[in-house]
Amino acid sequence: MTFKIKNNLRNSYLLLTLLMVVASCMKDDSWVKAHLMQTSLALPAGTIFVVNEGNFMYGNATLSSYDTLKRAVQNDIFYKVNGLPLGDVAESMSRWKSSGFVVVNNSGKIYVMDTSSGKYTGKITGLTSPRYIHIINDQKAYVSDLYAGKISIVNPTTKQITGFVPCPSHPSTEEMVLFGKYLFVTCWSADKTILVIDTEKDQVIREIAVGVQPCGIISDHNGKIWVLCQSLPGNNTSGVAMLQRIDPNNYSIEMSLSFPAGAKPVKLTIDGKGEYLFYLLGNKVYKMEVSANQLPGQALLSPVSSLLYGLGVDPVSGDIYVSDALDYQQSGVISRFSASGSLIGTFKAGIIPGSFCFR
Repeated sequence: MTFKIKNNLRNSYLLLTLLMVVASCMKDDSWVKAHLMQTSLALPAGTIFVVNEGNFMYGNATLSSYDTLKRAVQNDIFYKVNGLPLGDVAESMSRWKSSGFVVVNNSGKIYVMDTSSGKYTGKITGLTSPRYIHIINDQKAYVSDLYAGKISIVNPTTKQITGFVPCPSHPSTEEMVLFGKYLFVTCWSADKTILVIDTEKDQVIREIAVGVQPCGIISDHNGKIWVLCQSLPGNNTSGVAMLQRIDPNNYSIEMSLSFPAGAKPVKLTIDGKGEYLFYLLGNKVYKMEVSANQLPGQALLSPVSSLLYGLGVDPVSGDIYVSDALDYQQSGVISRFSASGSLIGTFKAGIIPGSFCFR
């Protein structure tokens, strides 16, 4: 009996491996059509998506969903619904109307899915190493890239690349935020620049010098833009990380707040009303009012954690979601806190949960 069970388990693993290999060789659209077990999920309006990066070169990125009312989690939903592995390193996810755009960095593609069912509806390909997608309207979106030296312009409806914004002097672009018709883009990987793109002309019209390695950018309810700069160890000119505020009307830096030497803040985000900034520093979560003129002295949250990795704030409820990547090998843990910092609950996600997308 034991021998038979072990054989069945081994056969199941072999079959799963074979299916994944076949899926990687077939065109995604053909594979989904051939997936006889394709189903759909009932994902309510309050669903939160957790983007699990997975391990580099392992192709084990996944997508989790969390029902905030029922406190129910479903893991690996993209594969369960479509029979299609998500790919290698899922970096981020953006929502536009009823569609979710999952950026899969090392696979060089963006999968598009229906956010109410999880069903695959197409993909954007021809990308080098995509990081984030910022959607302007039904016909235009911009995709940042780690290595391309250009920002791709795509049509989110047809899912086709329609052009590029060259930026050869700044090969690594990251997060983006829109102010009027101007898109502000962080240049990461030892860079110290914010690009300003005219979305009507698809041209870089200005470069703003900021701290070294800007890794996060958001806008607040006052119309100001905030940039979080990580800095680089041993850099004599910018040896400390900084949080900077930009006036997008005249492109000037209004305020620069320096972190203690050696600090590495990450995951800058903001609440739904645009009144409070949040970021991770070490294994703590910090909250700062946008009217403040100094960094917070105390953390809002100090959860017991192996490795805080992701941070998100529900724009409606104000609940705070923090991910723990543990050892980068096992399924990560998500902790949900109220806006005041009280623990609501925890749940398991996928390997290296890095970001959140709210419906």
